Amino acid sequence: MKRSSFVIITGQSGSGKGTFLKALEDRGYFCVDNLPVGLVSKFYELVLKSEDDESKVAMVIDIRDGETLQALPNIYSGLKNQEGVDVSLWFLEASDASLIRRFSETRRPHPLNPDRPVADSIAHERQLLAPIRELADHILDTSAFNIHDLRKHALSLFDDKETARLLILLVSFGFKYGVPSVSDLMFDVRFLPNPHFIPHLKAQTGSDPGVIEYLNAQPETGEFVGRLENFLDYLIPQYEKEGKSYVTISVGCTGGHHRSVFVIDELARHFQSKEYRVRVTHRDSEKT
Repeated sequence: MKRSSFVIITGQSGSGKGTFLKALEDRGYFCVDNLPVGLVSKFYELVLKSEDDESKVAMVIDIRDGETLQALPNIYSGLKNQEGVDVSLWFLEASDASLIRRFSETRRPHPLNPDRPVADSIAHERQLLAPIRELADHILDTSAFNIHDLRKHALSLFDDKETARLLILLVSFGFKYGVPSVSDLMFDVRFLPNPHFIPHLKAQTGSDPGVIEYLNAQPETGEFVGRLENFLDYLIPQYEKEGKSYVTISVGCTGGHHRSVFVIDELARHFQSKEYRVRVTHRDSEKT
């Protein structure tokens, strides 16, 4: 018998909480947007007392609730200590640049303070939400997603765990642009020969045939990829046994154009051959 599910979604304004909530509604969740913090415990009691053994409830609670949001950490900690319902807290965030762009595109003011510059409100909100972020069971960086990609991603995260294998999120990145904010596993491949210094390969990426041929010709590339795949073949099933729904694996090189892209593509093919669900993001491959 499956246990009831109680999902709290919070995070930064503009990070996609509404899109995430609508995806859960499509997965059969009863969804409430902008629920007052004071009603969280009441909703939990309703789920606990429900005659439906598989009740599924999801709600968004965010900065729109004002100062009462400060009570959420204590309320959530109390719910986690109770038995009977699977309770989880999802925290959505994005980079400052992504959030500023989204507010500009939608022409909506920041809900924290519409009279202040958006960048200032984002920084203030990030500070106010820090105690809640520390409690989160899942932190999702939505910087690389558009609204359609985020919906698909949210749907995949809440697939029926009895029929869907663990989702493996593979991210290539460049250290010069900063490391991904959330990774379960991170690997540095800057030790591999760099195609950037080969004139005819400089403008290509690790997905292009020329770079693939070059890297495959380097003996350390094949040895590293083989060792990494063997390590992950041992580790990923351990995550599955622990009940994780997804694992984020990040691989970085200097600029995120060549070596990290190549390795991520190799890992994607490897895990797809083992019938895992795989999603690939080349975060920095198009940056100059």
